[in-house]
Amino acid sequence: MLRSDGEEPSDPSGHEARWTSDQVLALAPDAASRKAGSRLGAAGPWSDAGTSGAGAVWGLCKGSGGKPYRTAVDTTGPAYSCSCPSRKFPCKHALGLLLLWAADPAAVPVGTPPEWAGEWLESRRGRSEGERSGAGEGRSGRAADPEAARRRAERRAERITAGAVELEQRLADLLRGGLAAAERSGYGLWEETAARMVDAQAPGLAARVRELGAIPGSGPGWPVRLLEECALTHLLDAAWLGVGGLPEPLAATVRARVGLSSPATGRPVRDRWLVLAQYDAPDGKLTTRRIWVHGRDSGRIALLLSFGAAGRAPQLALPVGTVIEAELTPYPGGGQLRAELGERLGSPVPCRTPPPGGPVSAALDAYGRALLDDPWLDAWPVTLTEVIPVPHGEGWQLADAAGGAALPVSAAALARPGLWRLVALSGGGPVTVFGECGHRGVTPLAAWSAEAPGAVALA
Repeated sequence: MLRSDGEEPSDPSGHEARWTSDQVLALAPDAASRKAGSRLGAAGPWSDAGTSGAGAVWGLCKGSGGKPYRTAVDTTGPAYSCSCPSRKFPCKHALGLLLLWAADPAAVPVGTPPEWAGEWLESRRGRSEGERSGAGEGRSGRAADPEAARRRAERRAERITAGAVELEQRLADLLRGGLAAAERSGYGLWEETAARMVDAQAPGLAARVRELGAIPGSGPGWPVRLLEECALTHLLDAAWLGVGGLPEPLAATVRARVGLSSPATGRPVRDRWLVLAQYDAPDGKLTTRRIWVHGRDSGRIALLLSFGAAGRAPQLALPVGTVIEAELTPYPGGGQLRAELGERLGSPVPCRTPPPGGPVSAALDAYGRALLDDPWLDAWPVTLTEVIPVPHGEGWQLADAAGGAALPVSAAALARPGLWRLVALSGGGPVTVFGECGHRGVTPLAAWSAEAPGAVALA
């Protein structure tokens, strides 16, 4: 039985609802972990498995050595502990344990955690409480010397301004010599310019310069794309050089696009947040995880970012298609949706219903309005209702079931297996799709069907 809002209710004893296998596999850091975890999702290799019914799952998994691996999961995080040597979060044993917990309640009965699991759970929750109580002290410590902080900010702003002036000269030289010169000069000159932007402590400008350097070799029509990106880069440069005269929301957006980080200072929003999508993207020496959530009561959409060192997945992971009650604090900036995840109340609960959405025309209108606040926006989160994936030329598009409009599926999404999951889920019928809509088309990230039990992750 479902609640009226589509969320799974707790049972009378207060035990949490168990996740689906798809929601567990959506936590996997990569395809190899997903495959390896699936092989451990049966009762065979496990012993002494159990759950507290209130956020803790544990078990012993037989490995290649003489001693079994001790695996525990705190689903309120979620957070993971395993005695195996893997550097992935979650490892294959944690995924296997959660799959067993999701599929076979008899194999993971409710009980009292063993001493080793109880100690980890107690220490983890103790650290979480300490971090929350110490957060205010940390902030006051950082603000203890505002004059020194102001001087550091001024010196960095001066370096960024010098870098922006140099980049303006580089763009002017390019246009004066003609776009054809960009193909002859190769990528090296752009990389040198990008390195100068890094030295100027403007990573946002550096990333845009690297994109400019890759365009001349990107296939037919590259001069048009290069001119468009040069114009956007010039606009960002000019905005930074005149940032003092901009309205504060736009000025905050410019600072964020240039690469100046700022703390989350908005008013905290407590809500029941539906996890819409989660995916990782390499970003230089870091892996960036993007998690989209939708407030069931406030109607707000927010983006949570988490980072991991090269070769390691970020630790923050939330099961797609679940709802978690939590507090989010927005970051500043016009049109910015990024927020910081704060206090969480309880475990993620499965949810079967999608967020509210609209037709293709509404998605395009939403992206257009967002560009007014952030002209450098590549894409905007949208939910399309009653759309059908249909072939179009050499690609695909999402078309309104009632006719009228369609959005092309982005080239990046065409190469992912998630597209075929979407096509199979639809079966030629209408579905609800959440994704990122921009000038390159739409990238589907999750989908819902009347016949499916909940969200299907596509990323």
